[in-house]
Amino acid sequence: MMNLELIAPLWRHEGWEHERVKDLLPPLGLAAVAAVTPKHIHVNITDENIEDIDYGKDVDLVGITASTPQALRAYKIADRFRERGIKVALGGIHPSALPEEALQHADIVVVGQAEGIWEEVIADVERGEFQRIYVNSNPTKLEDIPIPRKDLFAKYKDSYLTANVIQTTRGCPFNCSFCVVTSFFGRTFRHRRVEDVIEEAGSVSGDFVFFVDDNIAVNRSYAKLLFESLMPLGKKWVSQASIDVAEDDELLSLASASGCIALFLGFETLSQDGLREIDKPVNERIDYKDAIAKIRSHGIGVYGAFILGLDIDTRDVFEKTLEFAINNRLEAANFAILTPHPGTRLRAKLEKENRITHSDWSKYDGGNVAFKPKLMSPEELQEGHDWMKQQFYSLSSIVKRLLGKKKNLSFFLPYNFMYNRGPLKKLITYLGRSRY
Repeated sequence: MMNLELIAPLWRHEGWEHERVKDLLPPLGLAAVAAVTPKHIHVNITDENIEDIDYGKDVDLVGITASTPQALRAYKIADRFRERGIKVALGGIHPSALPEEALQHADIVVVGQAEGIWEEVIADVERGEFQRIYVNSNPTKLEDIPIPRKDLFAKYKDSYLTANVIQTTRGCPFNCSFCVVTSFFGRTFRHRRVEDVIEEAGSVSGDFVFFVDDNIAVNRSYAKLLFESLMPLGKKWVSQASIDVAEDDELLSLASASGCIALFLGFETLSQDGLREIDKPVNERIDYKDAIAKIRSHGIGVYGAFILGLDIDTRDVFEKTLEFAINNRLEAANFAILTPHPGTRLRAKLEKENRITHSDWSKYDGGNVAFKPKLMSPEELQEGHDWMKQQFYSLSSIVKRLLGKKKNLSFFLPYNFMYNRGPLKKLITYLGRSRY
């Protein structure tokens, strides 16, 4: 019997001071790989964010997935196993963008989504005749994929924010210049059968689900059917969506009734010129303040995402964006430094302009500068980002934004204090953690 070891490399999450981050979501991609692995193969998942890797383990093949910030760590892990003569396959967003780089540390590189190609990889490895690079250029038909093997996370059940992660859709019709989603999943929007999603959601323990879709509401008719079908389960859930969900009251009403407590929304920038720069026209027609009020009127919290360092950004972007986020009482926010990820149009542009300053992939985490901004120095961008995050998650800001909000406070308050550096951090962070 072949022993397959699937590994999620250590993720040094920006903003955390701990050696390991124990509030992450489980690596669902590896569970999906395990699900399409032939049943006669023995599969184990090791999440290095939770436990050490056993390099002496009796395994025949190691599969490692890596985003860009994890890439260098993934390569080190791969090298250790290959020193023992163990075959290693690398896949995920970063190896898919830079397969030749990944191939320096692996016997096999899988480019694209695993479903539809991984079965071939396993068969070839068992035969002893495999290719160096396997390319899955066809969008995966989600109707055909099995439910990810989340049973392999059972040993980590108390280590994640929630192990109840479900994907209902893949792909995004938008083509933002900085985003890796379209380069990996494509612009073709696909979805699973609603009945399959409901079966999976109903099978998980607890009353909370995290839908890891990049944009759960792109197909409005599908989303509405999904939300209607979720209602009898009595689950609470969060996911990502584009801000134009605010234009559809029926959608928001159904989302709320089905248990939605928060949506992660990409505001990106307060500037119309900035939206044109990153090629996100869907946001241009939306009044952000009105959209926030509309979404919140349905009892749904707003987690806002902003990007700093666009070519139109001057040093006043930090204060203006922070003021907007606090005054509109966003329940949470992510302030990310524009990052030129491999495979994106942004990186191609900045490479052409000779503005990339380094390719230390471990610092491509949204919290570190890797390029020369146009209207400020790299140091000013870094300092502005750090200041914003500290101010937004300060005690005074948390009180101002969350005071009087009773609905779902047990979710938002611990999340905010995960990023607060004050003395109440540990106490508040862990209050309510077991709630989800």
